Amino acid sequence: MRLLNSLHTVYEVARITLPSFGEALVGTLDRATADRRLRSFGERVVANAGIQLEVEGRERVPPERAFVYMSNHQSHMDIPVLYSIVPTETLRMVAKTELFRIPFWRRPLTAAGFIEVDRKNHQRAVESMQRAEQQIRSGVSIWIAPEGTRTRSGEIMPLKKGGFHLAMQTETPIIPIAISGTRQVLPAGSILTSKGQPVRVVFGEPIDVAGKSMSELMGEVDGFLRAHVSPA
Repeated sequence: MRLLNSLHTVYEVARITLPSFGEALVGTLDRATADRRLRSFGERVVANAGIQLEVEGRERVPPERAFVYMSNHQSHMDIPVLYSIVPTETLRMVAKTELFRIPFWRRPLTAAGFIEVDRKNHQRAVESMQRAEQQIRSGVSIWIAPEGTRTRSGEIMPLKKGGFHLAMQTETPIIPIAISGTRQVLPAGSILTSKGQPVRVVFGEPIDVAGKSMSELMGEVDGFLRAHVSPA
């Protein structure tokens, strides 16, 4: 059953990847189409996994403006969960370069506005943040997992500075998001999806970056995550 659940998720990935690849190839993939497919993908994966989703604080997020969303990262399942519930219409990820190396993914991911980041190459990482700045200035919200990778223990790992630089340079408020339970749905390092698990997502109040230092912003986000994430 767990393998069947995982295969269904693969199907849902293919369901949005293949048409998006074709449209990206001929230059017709537009933002609204990508938005609609990403939302549908998230909702379908969450429904198929039977996730018992509890959402708190979504009303705190004004849907009409761009934000830098920052969440903890427990699982690849964080992605469909958040795409199924974020109030913002257009949300794009800063994603590690390995995802862009998967066959048929680079072209649609790039055309849809996802940001590739190669943390092993400083110059390319800087260029990635510059592209993210351009996205925000065009009204696109950016989602970053500031831990940099998935946790295996459930504990919050040290936060990296890149997303905070982005928020400060673009004067964009940060929305902290605490995710609990996705690690039980799909643990890091596993391909098997468990069904019917509870997942709780808490949206924080927008954090204004004006007049705040890097350490203050990092402390606010870290404190919110530690207060609302259950590592179990």
